[in-house]
Amino acid sequence: MITNDTIVALATPSGAGAIAVIRVSGKDAITITDACFKSVKAQKSLSNQKTHTLHLGHIVDDEKYVDEVLVSLFKGTTSYTGEPTTEISCHGSVYIQQEIIQLLLRNGCRMADAGEFTLRAFLNGKLDLAQAEAVADLIASDSEASHQIAMQQMRGGFSNELQDLRQELLNFASLIELELDFSEEDVEFADRTQFIELVSKIAQVLKRLIDSFSVGNVLKNGIPIAIVGEPNVGKSTLLNALLNEERAIVSDIAGTTRDAIEDQLNINGIMFRFIDTAGIRDTKDVVENIGIQKTYENIDKAQLVLYLISGVVVQDTPDQIDLLLKEIKRLQQKYPLKKIQVIVNKTDLLSDNAIQKLKLKLENVILISAKNKSGIIELKEELTQLANIGAISNNQTIVSNSRHFEALNNALSAIKDVQKGIDNQISSDLFAIDIREALHHLGLISGEVTTDDLLGNIFANFCIGK
Repeated sequence: MITNDTIVALATPSGAGAIAVIRVSGKDAITITDACFKSVKAQKSLSNQKTHTLHLGHIVDDEKYVDEVLVSLFKGTTSYTGEPTTEISCHGSVYIQQEIIQLLLRNGCRMADAGEFTLRAFLNGKLDLAQAEAVADLIASDSEASHQIAMQQMRGGFSNELQDLRQELLNFASLIELELDFSEEDVEFADRTQFIELVSKIAQVLKRLIDSFSVGNVLKNGIPIAIVGEPNVGKSTLLNALLNEERAIVSDIAGTTRDAIEDQLNINGIMFRFIDTAGIRDTKDVVENIGIQKTYENIDKAQLVLYLISGVVVQDTPDQIDLLLKEIKRLQQKYPLKKIQVIVNKTDLLSDNAIQKLKLKLENVILISAKNKSGIIELKEELTQLANIGAISNNQTIVSNSRHFEALNNALSAIKDVQKGIDNQISSDLFAIDIREALHHLGLISGEVTTDDLLGNIFANFCIGK
């Protein structure tokens, strides 16, 4: 892992634009940029200027003027990467970008790898590993909720909480290790009562963080919602109404949708993934049966299920509502952890009397007309209420990273082994092994324990220039 050379990359998206930013970082960043830069003020050298200053001038290749640019100067360890850095703001022509980058390469730079600037920030102590990963999440965030989670993690909330716990555990671990050095004298340096309380507290915090992953993961990737029901109740029409576009084919022919259709929608800062599924019914059609099987698979993956009922069918055949209620109850028994929201569609074709009967029969029902788009705003508001975002608004730490989730589970498993060891009054040298294991997994999250493979896997997912 080479970290002592000078790297360069385009920090803005590739392609033509109004401006582009080229980032240079490394021990020779200022010297190399200076060799290509001619200030509008004669004889002005970047090396002699103060840090965190801007300088107007031209990038010059021998006697050829390439572009008029603005150079941002960061000296010493005060930059994002923790090493001398320059950022060249030039015009966004692809030709100009490449000319400047090629010039910098010829003067001693190397093209940066994916995420190498942030990797250097981590290696130079500007960010811990969890914060570095949050940078990638922040760049990829496409909703207010995912943005808030990434910002909270990047500001160190998650890292600070774990660091405090790890330090307390480390202090006790040191005392227990000291006891082992004096094992023949049968002394205890670590107060067992305090140690039991600490281990219990760590277990509770780890459990809370692990439980938050179910919220954090879906908020980061979008809350999956399955739209289900019998054929021809308006599932595809509802999807189109929610998205405000003709995404799914709508037909009066029952069984039109035979495969799941999925699309995303941002509602009040939360990303939802709506899945229009094949209608549930008994059929001999082989292809439709495959679609129905996929419907159940999508229900299994969904966090929320919208069960759609046609108000017209219920009005014309009153006994039908009892059959539908049985089907809804069957789904609730099959998926006890799923929230199933009943929605009555085609209410524009119902009489007031029929609507009142439906409200009496069905609790917490939402009435809509997907075709006329009435009730859609109310449905969207209900969806944001059903989404569990209380933890975000309360500024609680939420885990959204799968690697962190795995490390927390491993740390909790080790802590539980420590608790069992204390309860069974095993010797200190045995549960000291479990303490070291817990410290190891907590250290993996913040980067206090790393390997080249781990860092390579994490930063390979970053974009070039960050």
